[in-house]
Amino acid sequence: MTSDTPRPAPAPAPTPADACPADACPADASLAEALAAGTVVLDGGMSNQLEAAGHDLSDELWSARLLAERPEAITEAHLAYFEAGADVAITSSYQATFEGFAHRGIGREEAARLLALSVGLARDAARQARDNGVTRPLWVAASAGPYGAMLADGSEYRGRYGLSVDELERFHRPRLEALAAAAPDVLALETVPDADEAEALLRAVRGLGVPVWLSYSITGDRTRAGQPLEEAFALAGGRDEVIAVGVNCCVPEDVDAAVATAARVTGKPVVVYPNSGEVWDADTRAWRGRSTFAAEEVLRWRESGARLIGGCCRVGPEVVASIARTLGAA
Repeated sequence: MTSDTPRPAPAPAPTPADACPADACPADASLAEALAAGTVVLDGGMSNQLEAAGHDLSDELWSARLLAERPEAITEAHLAYFEAGADVAITSSYQATFEGFAHRGIGREEAARLLALSVGLARDAARQARDNGVTRPLWVAASAGPYGAMLADGSEYRGRYGLSVDELERFHRPRLEALAAAAPDVLALETVPDADEAEALLRAVRGLGVPVWLSYSITGDRTRAGQPLEEAFALAGGRDEVIAVGVNCCVPEDVDAAVATAARVTGKPVVVYPNSGEVWDADTRAWRGRSTFAAEEVLRWRESGARLIGGCCRVGPEVVASIARTLGAA
């Protein structure tokens, strides 16, 4: 991690704002403009929505497998979230990489097409939502998960892969180029467990011409790799292409402190989309425990600087609808 690299001083932390009403955000508003106007609702977990529709995701490619086999199912999942109240669809490319596709015998040209398709399917869902009467602006975030997601062995929640920052940058850049070429509204650098990998991702997006958000997976006040969040968030503080920084795929109980730290350290809008609070048991390949995600918590997160708010694993359209209602009514 290059924490000794000088960074410009962060701007003042954002002040709370009301949810952005449709008439305050024109249809062609950028996501950054919407964040300046108020709060934007993210979608929920792609995998749980696909599984609820009966799709088997017990595969190394996870939901990315359906890009090749059942793309219409992905569009339907995005549409469910848009109609529930989400303003942003996060694409099904989290676990989609050239290397991962190659393991399944998919060549680079077809892999690039599937990466671009992930953005196109979310765009299709937005068009269908508008046809169904949704009038507010809708955006597409192209998901880029961590290196460990490609390994499909749980290391995405540990980091520390034994690779240098340069090696991680070389891994991420081709996929990010392919996603950027599909013209999403933003690149979601998400579920990042390690500040070293965040540095590699931030290097890899240079010159792509697409804004990004950076979102860490955390435990308590540290990244999954054990780095203090203050240091991890500081990497994004002086990067103009980063329009939001925050956390995802964590328990809701860890969100409050992380939001406050991200806003204070970077001066940027904060993105937050935790899991339901249930815990994944890798041995039994099942979720255990109970949901602790309460929609009213989002008001407190917004007061601390959160502007992109949604859910991750096990958070479905019903909860996203509750988030949208809570933010809209406040």
